[in-house]
Amino acid sequence: MLTRSARVILQIVVIYLEDQTRLKQYLPRVNVLIKDIIALHEEPGRRVRFERETNTMNHNGDSAVGPKTAAAAISIAGGFSLYQYAPAYLLFGSGIATVITLFVLQVLVLLTYKIVIYPNYLSPLRHLPSPPGASFFNGHFAKILKEPTGAPMIEWVNTVPNDGVIWYKAAFNSERVLVTNPKALAEVLVTNSYDFIKPKQLSQTIGRILGIGILFAEGDEHKRQRKGLNPAFAFRHIKELYPIIWTKCEEMVRTIHVATTTPPAPSAEAPEPTASNIIEVSVFSNRAALDIIGVAGMSRDFNALANPKNELYQIYKSIFSPSKSARILQVISIVIPLWFLRLLPLKRNNDIRNASATIRATCMEMVKSKRLALERGEVKADAASKDIIQTAIASGAFTDENLVDQLMTFLAAGHETTATSLQWAILMLCQYPHIQTRLRASLATSNVSLSPSTSFTSPIPITADVIDNIPYLHAFCLEVLRLYSPVTLTLRITARTTTIQGHVIPKGTTVILGISALNQDKALWGADASEFNPDRWLSLTSTTDPSTGEESKVERVNASGGASSNYAFMTFLHGPRSCIGSNFARAEFAMLIAAWVAAFETELADEEEKTKFDIGKKVEIQGGITARPKGGVRVKVMPVGA
Repeated sequence: MLTRSARVILQIVVIYLEDQTRLKQYLPRVNVLIKDIIALHEEPGRRVRFERETNTMNHNGDSAVGPKTAAAAISIAGGFSLYQYAPAYLLFGSGIATVITLFVLQVLVLLTYKIVIYPNYLSPLRHLPSPPGASFFNGHFAKILKEPTGAPMIEWVNTVPNDGVIWYKAAFNSERVLVTNPKALAEVLVTNSYDFIKPKQLSQTIGRILGIGILFAEGDEHKRQRKGLNPAFAFRHIKELYPIIWTKCEEMVRTIHVATTTPPAPSAEAPEPTASNIIEVSVFSNRAALDIIGVAGMSRDFNALANPKNELYQIYKSIFSPSKSARILQVISIVIPLWFLRLLPLKRNNDIRNASATIRATCMEMVKSKRLALERGEVKADAASKDIIQTAIASGAFTDENLVDQLMTFLAAGHETTATSLQWAILMLCQYPHIQTRLRASLATSNVSLSPSTSFTSPIPITADVIDNIPYLHAFCLEVLRLYSPVTLTLRITARTTTIQGHVIPKGTTVILGISALNQDKALWGADASEFNPDRWLSLTSTTDPSTGEESKVERVNASGGASSNYAFMTFLHGPRSCIGSNFARAEFAMLIAAWVAAFETELADEEEKTKFDIGKKVEIQGGITARPKGGVRVKVMPVGA
């Protein structure tokens, strides 16, 4: 009964920490319960009510407790027992001190077991291939912390002999399983994909900005959501969006031209300022990508290109460029619960809360406007005109709140990844001028040109038939996405004990899909896996002229990039959890590159940038939701032919 008494007190604490809504239901009972606990040995009749209350508090079957909960229960029960029956044995003469001491001692034992004994001597994973240099207490965390996200995995995939999985240890020896070959990937991404779920921590962190939509849905719920959204991302439908996307690409280059030819306003420091043709790429790439997902995906022009002070753009700019304190919080969250960190009165917490509220309000307004327009017959109901919102509404699979979460996902993830990729693409054009020249020639062959004399408007309509028939453009884009994937790795948690390549992986194990590591695996891509080479995506195909019968060689894009497996290119993942918007993203990216190269000759801004991005040096990466060139990319742009 004393153990049950301790469990009641503990249950109140657990409810407070995990579910404060439930706590409100039980607060009126707390005082009565405590009085009953104290009086149990004096008035046995109270046990009936006591048991009824404790059973109610555990009504949802969560009576099973974890190690920390058990330690707390034992501590409380032990301290209470000594206080009631053997006060002479209380530590420091205090019941509270006894409970705290017992709890601390048990936690130390638990931590010793979890950090030292289990991973080093008992874990069933410890026999898997593992990288050298692990700390006895902290595994490979020092290397992981020191290097950009995903970088250690690139090294390990290419240097640690393995048969599909590598075992390594992160902070406090927390275990990780890195998946490394196509067969293992097929098991995780396709065959047993729903055995591997997204970690809850992701939805509690980036989910506040990305929304709890299809990105975090699991099992049948994920299948249902994907089915409802698929029509909006069908390849045929994406092709119809090319002219809409291209309009924004033209607006981007016009905005850049105005920014680089218009002098800034006079000031005390510069009474007669002159225009500068030096820009920071992300200032324009993020605004363009946000506008594109708006007009092409949601029939809403956010006008971020026209107005750099646009609220939505400024919000995303702030939260996707985390401060030093934000990065410190990220590291601290390894050992301190997220719920506690969120309670701290920090600017970052306030920024995230305010950003989430504004983004949700914007998305809800779009949903309600679309529903109203559909009811009034103000928008077409044909398949060609359907955007993401209209498609989701038509499916009947989503409530308005569900739709808001979906829109938050596509808004944030959809524009940030493309904007990041555009930064890497422009950097590659600057580092390899001959590739820039060749790409511009390929565009000119297809009559894709933009110049000041035509107000940066294409002389021909830009459609899917035009863009999709420029092989070198797509080869260049694919190589950027391969070598500089905007997301370098992703995580899964085993929902149940399962296997990968015959190795038993216990329930709750963190499984790492090293996107950049697999994209640069020499076993899959060859010895030049770490080199930028768009030609790997091109093949010569024989074709015969029907009028003359003459045979010639035509350059075409090959789907594999010369790799030995389709799983070698992991930027958009594979299987039922692959990126639903991959066709949209690739089309958008290709058109942004085409417009930029057709309009501008581009080089790094100055000697400082040239030194920073010297082709012989490893480019420093700035982590976050996406992996960007550290410090941004500053370039000098000149209109083609000027």
